Amino acid sequence: MIVSIPRRARRGGEDLHVRAPPSKSYTHRALIAAALAAGASRIVQPLRAIDTELTARALRELGVPIDWGADEICIAGCDGDLPAGGEVVLDCGNSGTSLRLLTSVALLAPRPVVLTGSSRMLERPLGPLVEALNALGGEVEFLDRAGFPPVRVRGRLSGGRTVVDGSMSSQFISSIMMAAPYAAEDVDLVLPAAPSSRSYLDVTVDVMHRFGATVERAGYERFRVRSGNGYLGREYRIEGDYSSASYFFAIAAISGGRVVVENLEPESPQGDREFLAALERMGCRVTAEGDAVVLERTGALSGVAIDMSSSPDTVQTLCTVAAVADSPTTITGISHLRYKESDRVRVTAETLRRMGAGVMVGDDAVTIVPAPLHGVTVDPVGDHRTAMSFAVLGLAVGGVTIRDAECVNKSFPGFWDVLKGAGLL
Repeated sequence: MIVSIPRRARRGGEDLHVRAPPSKSYTHRALIAAALAAGASRIVQPLRAIDTELTARALRELGVPIDWGADEICIAGCDGDLPAGGEVVLDCGNSGTSLRLLTSVALLAPRPVVLTGSSRMLERPLGPLVEALNALGGEVEFLDRAGFPPVRVRGRLSGGRTVVDGSMSSQFISSIMMAAPYAAEDVDLVLPAAPSSRSYLDVTVDVMHRFGATVERAGYERFRVRSGNGYLGREYRIEGDYSSASYFFAIAAISGGRVVVENLEPESPQGDREFLAALERMGCRVTAEGDAVVLERTGALSGVAIDMSSSPDTVQTLCTVAAVADSPTTITGISHLRYKESDRVRVTAETLRRMGAGVMVGDDAVTIVPAPLHGVTVDPVGDHRTAMSFAVLGLAVGGVTIRDAECVNKSFPGFWDVLKGAGLL
């Protein structure tokens, strides 16, 4: 699928009014908590996308009954006791969240579980998670290249204390935490360095608490999960996704005008909520009205220096906004983006350079120097966030064509339909 992006001229103070889709991060975690819970759960307004369907399919293959309806998911929890059977292979496709979170869950199965995925998934590191799980009673082995999927999971989650390095991905920590209520004893995780994308740990703790688990913490240095206090089935509504909403805020920031995005929790722990603060610093005005957030740009955009280590999924979006500012922007805290669905640092830098912008890349920083831009054909290399970020910039520049545009189905299946419905395509 190829999408051509026409230039969108600013039309005064005209509103773009959209509804944020459900959160992918919350949907993944709610699926797992409900699957392990005692009793039935009903997840309301979940995100139905490729990634979340991969998590649901894997949980079914582990023996958990899951019924995905029109706007809800009904799950009969197993109370931490996954059914017995022969070895099962879970193909997690290109969903790093699915594979990483389910690696720890697999230790609750009374049978070997193999976790694998796409060719890109087999290049995404897993070593720190496996090392920590083996210290907690697991017998997890790499089946091909040391440190990377596929892995075979055996053993049991005994519990105890271990060190887990989350500097590459906070999902290593979230994975252990989500399975930890069913360990034989309390699980005490010590973090030797600041975790990347630390706000996702707040999301994990939020879901665990809402499903009845007990998590104690000392900031982002230590997490302790109580054994024997498992999840309880419940009705749970998924909040809106600030990562997906960022593209609409960026449209107003890049092209001018005003956007209203509904279905957003004002006090959400989602780290990508900080994208709004970044746009405010650049010169936009942000206000909240109930569950709606309003962003308006009326003047020029100024470049900023900002740490986005806790807002990883909006870094590319911010790069595209920075490309039309009136001064350079430096974004730090980005090194872990090299291990996503693509090397997002490299792909973003190369694409902006082809469009005419100046880009300087360091080990953990990128600087965008604005310059006159022109359209290009963008190959997102299968990365949904690359496709959506450059589609937004294309609305201001014109002449941008997105190849493999269906890759947005990974997190936001209705993205192109929303743009068409708003008259932007």
